[in-house]
Amino acid sequence: MSNVVLKVEGMSCGHCVSSVEKAVSNVGAAAKVDLSAKTVAVEFDENKVSLGTIKEAIEDQGYDVV
Repeated sequence: MSNVVLKVEGMSCGHCVSSVEKAVSNVGAAAKVDLSAKTVAVEFDENKVSLGTIKEAIEDQGYDVV
């Protein structure tokens, strides 16, 4: 398993948290959003999902992975 912390801009509320966590979950990874730090801690299996796919899932929700 790999663990990565992504900096994500545009999150501001509980809805943002659930949108990001659900989008990451839907591609087969686990996410924990820290709204105050504007970060998303992601745990994933590189054999099942790529980091690029995870970033794309977050960006598809309207947020910017920086």
